[in-house]
Amino acid sequence: MLYQIYELQKAWLSSASAAASVGAEWLGNPRNPLGYTGFGPAISSAMEVFAHAASPRGKPAFGITRVERDGKSFEVAEADVLHKPFGNLKKFTHDGLPKDPPRLLIVAPMSGHYATLLRGTVERMLENAEVYITDWADAKMVPMSEGTFDLDAYIDYVIEFLEFIGPGANVMAVCQPSVPAFAATAIMAEQGNPCRPATLTMMGGPIDTREAPTEVNDMATSRPMAWFKQNLIQTVPLHYPGAGRRVYPGFLQLAGFMSMNLGNHMMSHYAMFKHLVVGDGESAEATKIFYDEYLAVCDMTAEFYLQTVNAVFKEYLLPRGLLTHKGKKVDLGAITDTAILCVEGERDDISGVGQTKAALDITPNLPDDKKLYHLAPAVGHYGIFNGSKWRSSIAPIAEQWMAQHRRGKLQAVA
Repeated sequence: MLYQIYELQKAWLSSASAAASVGAEWLGNPRNPLGYTGFGPAISSAMEVFAHAASPRGKPAFGITRVERDGKSFEVAEADVLHKPFGNLKKFTHDGLPKDPPRLLIVAPMSGHYATLLRGTVERMLENAEVYITDWADAKMVPMSEGTFDLDAYIDYVIEFLEFIGPGANVMAVCQPSVPAFAATAIMAEQGNPCRPATLTMMGGPIDTREAPTEVNDMATSRPMAWFKQNLIQTVPLHYPGAGRRVYPGFLQLAGFMSMNLGNHMMSHYAMFKHLVVGDGESAEATKIFYDEYLAVCDMTAEFYLQTVNAVFKEYLLPRGLLTHKGKKVDLGAITDTAILCVEGERDDISGVGQTKAALDITPNLPDDKKLYHLAPAVGHYGIFNGSKWRSSIAPIAEQWMAQHRRGKLQAVA
């Protein structure tokens, strides 16, 4: 029922947004004398802020058209190279890359936002590497006939994507997918899979959430699993391809994101309002671009979400050596030659300091020279993989790590 109520509200807000947009444009027209009155610019700006906040949003495009390398600009080629029901493998490349460039699989979070949230991550790593990314599907768009998608399936997808890319690839897992990417690496190592990653970089990942618990961790541990099932899981309405599928809806996830930093979001929109009043369209546009991405959300399958809550945030199965894949325990001790880099942000309020670093302590058979930890000073969760500090300070460390432990297509150890 909640999903249906949301759909009705969305339809109303869409109409209201369109009306507000028309009103803002009318008041802002230079030929309209009301726009020059004392309240004209303020009313117009307020309507524009509301219109932007309430407008419906679909899946954003990556929109990476060109990349700079060695002072030259190159056109970027983007393509879906492998299609799967719950997510495609997307590839980015350009003609400025060296022969046989490093190949990097970026594993995007399945946590409410689309993979485009990592646009800045892709763009920066694309300067020197052939980049692939997991482009996860919106669960409400996947028909029931395609079956379920749980934590085991997520791990299988990562393995299949790595096998498609081939031996010698590198993996970069951002936040939530650190756990399944870590598990996939261990499974491939135990099986002697030649396509196991040469390096695994985990950034702000909840490997052991017992370390420095955050508000996200507290929420998960303070409520029983029955609460999550009863309050967060909804059924996709009939007018979507995935009608009847049980999901954790994107709009509920967004509500959770917003509530954690509601004051900051309100101040951001107030600042946008002030920029519009004084005619600073450039500053207002920067805020709009951020929220166009932030407010675009998608559903995730109920089975994946509930398993993740239980395995990662309640039972700590991976660091305790109890995580299973298709009934078999995941043996992190099998990892012996995949170099692991753990990156954390000093001000991360989602994955506390120490949660990702824990991965280095639970891989007993990996040599120390294949382990590296980096704590980014004065960096929050999103700053780990986006923004100026990511581009100038963190990405170079990841690139150097990949180069130091390079394993070419023909150099994979069986």
